[in-house]
Amino acid sequence: MLEKSYIKEQFIHYIDGIIDNDKVSHAYLIEVDNYDDDLNYVYDFIKMILCHLSYHELSTSNNPIIHQIDSGNYPDISVISSDTGVINKSLITALQKEFSNKSLLDNKRFYIIKESEKLNGYSANTILKFLEEPEDDIIAFLLTDNRYHVLDTILSRCQVLSLKEDNSSFEVDDELFDFLDCIVHPNNFFIKYNYYIKEVFFDKNDIKNHLLLVENILLSYLENNDLVSENVLNLLKNKNSKEIVSIISIIEEELPKLDFNVNLKLWIDSLFSRLIGG
Repeated sequence: MLEKSYIKEQFIHYIDGIIDNDKVSHAYLIEVDNYDDDLNYVYDFIKMILCHLSYHELSTSNNPIIHQIDSGNYPDISVISSDTGVINKSLITALQKEFSNKSLLDNKRFYIIKESEKLNGYSANTILKFLEEPEDDIIAFLLTDNRYHVLDTILSRCQVLSLKEDNSSFEVDDELFDFLDCIVHPNNFFIKYNYYIKEVFFDKNDIKNHLLLVENILLSYLENNDLVSENVLNLLKNKNSKEIVSIISIIEEELPKLDFNVNLKLWIDSLFSRLIGG
């Protein structure tokens, strides 16, 4: 096991909770300090998912999957990296082709993209299908040393975790902060209703991206308040954890409905009515 700082301990506590509550997401964006060192925590997370173990049970387990991963012989983990300044489309296309085949072990499969900020417009658009229409047995880990250098279209579709010691606060721009305020205080949304309906939410993707970013902010707040900017802390200070978890649950329950042929205006009305009702 690795020597752990407070940030690493928080990460371990959080992923233990994910395993314990069977809440594994299809995609994680993880901020790291050192790709080689912190990649070990990602591999440990994968072991926990596959073996249904807590972090501290890994060191005493004799599960052969753990030994396969440690020796680099587990066949259903793919790592993508680039020595150049960009992760090009051909690397992502090759990954998709590889994952179109059935798992060799009939188990979950994982891909890790190091330096995901190197995804350019072409490669990002190619991988978005993986992120937007995830298969149950495929889990993504996108690593970066700065979440703010990752394309918004990628960031908004991943759950954000951090192993970064010198992480700055999760800063948000004015538009996103105003929308977060509307989510936390949904009555405010109807005061600005015409603005959002006519000038912000032109289609389903607009509101989906906003909601996914808001969800990541709320998860970051629950995970570690130190990673959230002061204005967000002030906005959320009167909300307890139970209320924030309820907001996240409503968002997660409502988002899948956008994948169907729904009237966007009616869906937005329904979402905020639920938020008002708690």
